Amino acid sequence: MADQNETQRKYKEFMDLLPLTLNLAGLPQSESGRYYTQEQIETRLSSIKYAYKASRTLVRELVTK
Repeated sequence: MADQNETQRKYKEFMDLLPLTLNLAGLPQSESGRYYTQEQIETRLSSIKYAYKASRTLVRELVTK
């Protein structure tokens, strides 16, 4: 039960930070009908991961001050 609550908390935190994360990542929208290659997807995923870490850090700093 505690693991499930922790998973739900982390999911909610991720979803709350998603708009800021995507803004920080600065990735353009794909064109309609055009698909990314596997390499492009991996590059975009890396950008989102780094942006998420930065978002979390920023929010935690602001909340604790």
